[in-house]
Amino acid sequence: MIGSIIGDIVGSGYEFAPIKLKNFEFFDPDKSYTDDSILTLATADWLLHGGEVARYYSMYGEKHPWPMGGYGNEFQNWLVRTIRLQDFRPYNSCGNGSAMRVGPVGWAFNTKEEVLAMAKRSAECTHNHPEGIKGAQATALAIMMARQGYTKEGIRSEIEERFRYNLQFTCDEIRPTYTWEGTCQDSVPQAIVAFLDGENFEDSVRNAISIGGDSDTIGCITGSIAEAYFGVPDELRKQAMNYLPAEFLDIITEFENKYGRK
Repeated sequence: MIGSIIGDIVGSGYEFAPIKLKNFEFFDPDKSYTDDSILTLATADWLLHGGEVARYYSMYGEKHPWPMGGYGNEFQNWLVRTIRLQDFRPYNSCGNGSAMRVGPVGWAFNTKEEVLAMAKRSAECTHNHPEGIKGAQATALAIMMARQGYTKEGIRSEIEERFRYNLQFTCDEIRPTYTWEGTCQDSVPQAIVAFLDGENFEDSVRNAISIGGDSDTIGCITGSIAEAYFGVPDELRKQAMNYLPAEFLDIITEFENKYGRK
C-alpha cells in the first residue's frame, strides 16, 4: 500500500502543473498526501475491520476534509449527503477515484475471482458506472498478478483481454499530447503502461508523473502496481512515512502485518 501513497505524494505537486519530463525532484517539502492516500487507507481499514465500505469512505472524508483531501466535486457532494442525511446512494461516476483507492484489494486476496468481486464492492458504492468499476478491477487485478510473479507481458495480456483496454503504446509516445483526464478509461490504461514501461519502482512513478494529467492519481495507481512487482526501496518508504500522521502509519503497519509487504 505504501506504493500508492508514494505515487500520490510525488504527483501532488504536478496535478495542475504538468512537468512532462522524468528528471524532477522526487520528494520535496511542498508535496503532500491527498484524497488518493486518504481513501486508499480507508479501503485498507475496511478490509481489516469489516463493515460497509461506503461508511469508511464517508468517515475518512469527514475526518480529513478539504483542502487537505482534495476531493472531486461529486465525491464532496456525496460526502455531504452521507454525513448530513445518511444517504449513501452512489452517483454513477466513471472517475478514476475508484481505481486510485483500490490498491489494498490487490494485496488482500489471492484469486482473480475474489479480487474482481471485492474491487467491484469498493468501487460501486460511489463509482457504479461500468467504467468506474472496470478501472478499479483492472488496477486490483494487475496488483495481485504482479505480486504473484506474473510477467509484465502476462499482466498486459490479461488486462487487455479481460477489460478491452488498449495498452499498446508507451509513455514516450503519449507524453507530448496527453492532457488532464479524470475518468478511469482515460487514465487507468496510462497508469498501467507507466508501470509496464518502468525499470524499477521509482522509474515507474517517474513515468506516471512525466506524462502529465491527473498526476497524483496516475502516480498512485502506477505506484500501487509497481510496489507489487518491484517492491519499494526502504529509503523511499522512510521518506514517504515522514509525510503521514501517526494514525495513517498505524493502518499501514496493521495492513502490512496481515497481508504482507514487498
